[in-house]
Amino acid sequence: MSYIDVVEKIDVPKPPKYYTEPRFEEVMGLPVAYRREGSGEATVLFHGAGFTRMWIPFYAMLAEKLDFITPESPGFGETPMPAWVRSFDDLTILYDQLFDQLGIEKIHLIGFSMGGWAASEFAAYYPRRLKSLSLITPVGLRVDDDPGVDIFQLTPADLMDRLFKDKEVMTQWLPDDDDFDEGIHMYSEFSAAARLMWAPRYNLALERRLQRLTCPTQVIGAEEDRLVPNAMSDKFAAVLPNCKLTRLAGTGHEPLLERPRELADTLIAFIKEASK
Repeated sequence: MSYIDVVEKIDVPKPPKYYTEPRFEEVMGLPVAYRREGSGEATVLFHGAGFTRMWIPFYAMLAEKLDFITPESPGFGETPMPAWVRSFDDLTILYDQLFDQLGIEKIHLIGFSMGGWAASEFAAYYPRRLKSLSLITPVGLRVDDDPGVDIFQLTPADLMDRLFKDKEVMTQWLPDDDDFDEGIHMYSEFSAAARLMWAPRYNLALERRLQRLTCPTQVIGAEEDRLVPNAMSDKFAAVLPNCKLTRLAGTGHEPLLERPRELADTLIAFIKEASK
């Protein structure tokens, strides 16, 4: 089976808003979907466990000032899940190779939620690749006093409710209950997330490995995160060297969707300062 054949056989539902056709790069035999716009400092975002296939307003805001790239992880969006991707280690190697093939030597790396864990693993293994690291409502460390809820036990309605503090914004992102294909796709993406995060739900080694970082780092937490405890962002900020912690007013776990302008401005200012 050729690379072109694999790409042609990827069939996913197209979200009604913000869908854009991705580019593809064959990496280790896998067609990785990614979107890239803008110019300036090369900046990569590792996404969370949903809201894929779209060029959301937040992405467009970052692309106004940056060379912004957002790949879709295996099993998400239009990147298929191969049998050999079993852990964040596999994801780290895949992304290192992707950046080589795209001709990107050093990046500003952003990780959101599950992508915050992926970004932390990548940073710990390849600290020399990073100009800066920003984590947005991340997961991946152990918080003994408040481990948070089990996302794999929540109903879709409960999950959406916990993702957002701003319920008016939430209504703009609710999935169509009558769209069977979208429901199947969401289940598939949750299965991919479970492959990476099912057990354990943290990596104890990250606390030690992240000490390798010398680049500027920041953690952007929510005002009230009802999915991942605010203590998780606090712990990442305490563990990361040279770290700044910011909390965005009016946000739950999804600041990318709830406060895109404020979040984009915060990231752009941080990246500008880190690039000096």
